[in-house]
Amino acid sequence: MERQLLTSFIFLLFSLQSCQTFEVVNEPENNKDISLISEKEVIIKPEPKDVWEYMIFNSSYEANENPLDERTLFFIKNHLQNPERFGELLDKSYYFIYYVIQELEAADLPVELALIPFIESNYDPFSISPSGAVGLWQFMPSTGRAYNLEKSWWNEDRHDPFRSTHAAIGYFKYLFERFDNDIYLALAAYNAGPTYLDRQIKKNTRKGLDYDFWSLNLNQQVSDYIPKYMAIREIVFNAEKYQVKLPNIPIESVVKKIEIPGQVEILTLSDYLEIKPELIYKLNAGYTKWASAPKDKSVFYVPIEKTYLLDSPESPFENVNQINWISHVVSYGDNLWNLAKKYDTEVRIIKKINYLENDLLSINDTLLIPLSSSKSNNFIPYEMHIVSEGDTLWSISKKYNMPLSELIRINSLNKKSYLQLGQQLTIGNKNIHRNIDSKKRTILYSVKQGDNLYKISDLFDVSVKSIKDLNNFDSSELMPGQIIKISIRAF
Repeated sequence: MERQLLTSFIFLLFSLQSCQTFEVVNEPENNKDISLISEKEVIIKPEPKDVWEYMIFNSSYEANENPLDERTLFFIKNHLQNPERFGELLDKSYYFIYYVIQELEAADLPVELALIPFIESNYDPFSISPSGAVGLWQFMPSTGRAYNLEKSWWNEDRHDPFRSTHAAIGYFKYLFERFDNDIYLALAAYNAGPTYLDRQIKKNTRKGLDYDFWSLNLNQQVSDYIPKYMAIREIVFNAEKYQVKLPNIPIESVVKKIEIPGQVEILTLSDYLEIKPELIYKLNAGYTKWASAPKDKSVFYVPIEKTYLLDSPESPFENVNQINWISHVVSYGDNLWNLAKKYDTEVRIIKKINYLENDLLSINDTLLIPLSSSKSNNFIPYEMHIVSEGDTLWSISKKYNMPLSELIRINSLNKKSYLQLGQQLTIGNKNIHRNIDSKKRTILYSVKQGDNLYKISDLFDVSVKSIKDLNNFDSSELMPGQIIKISIRAF
């Protein structure tokens, strides 16, 4: 009996110790868990204050991922020679970069790819390369067509900053899948084409060599492309280190997509919104003429702070804007007289609108034809004259059949006043034919090796004199990399 009681006591004591041991072992674990949770709650990630910080916070890039190679350091040094100019370069993305980042995030692509248009076009939707690549993303015609970027007499989607961005994201999505999500190979393929890159990868594979970007034998243009990208990324991601002030671009859209009934004349829209025509053209660069296409509705992007004007009951764009035009492709047997009769207009109007110096037409030429039975509708109401090349106060007064003194008076000028391209002059007559010569756009062109004024003038179908006058050139000498202005017709 005593032995049984002793056994029971020992068992009980062992059980109590076991329970105690269990509690002692688990208590520190519980405390440790609480401590970890507490630490996680304390670590609060600061909210990004602009698009640059947002890009950094959401980037897939690791700072120590790759050391900066010699070429990257070279491009960094070039940018840092003029930090102010570098800041101005970044500021060119103001209206577009947030949209680009949104599209990249939606496609699950690295947000830092929003830096690529700086390399391609300086974020200029009007950018045109000698090879025919255009827009923010420098799409070639064939690649543009593959990604549903359309071209018509009225539109060139490769210039459209929003449609071309959507297409570029689709192209990048394809390249990332094709090259195993390697960002540098995808970028190299974007620059040189996937077929070219495949060939270089196969060459290295046959030799038993690595086929990452740094191991490939690529041409100079492609070899520099990644270092250029890395240089911009390095400075943006470490602006404080390089003592560079980044422009303040908010983490929100600064433009809004709107729909307006019918066809819209761009200069009329800019006047109503009190926005410079250059900005409207920039935001809507896909419209290559002075107006949107003659459709049931027109899509425009405008600064978000101006959209309330279009919601106003007083907006002249509430109803269909009756600017009715078509583009007519000249075929065999066409002449100005039968076209004027067919479309109920006048020969002189067709000639003026299309810059025809004589009555001869060429097969497959495209003519702009006003569709109207009313002569008054052959005129686009407008009260301003936009100064263009060769304009003087005297020539403008003659053009509108108004006294020179009246033109000077209503514009607060004097006879010696210097006129600037793009300057608006009040005419005061609401039934004036819009100045055809004013329907122009100014684009920026980066001079390439081998370029000269004659070659550039031929490329854009403008005169050498117009380029020299617009850029205040005293000589005809150009330097590779030099940025020049070119005024091209908007139709």
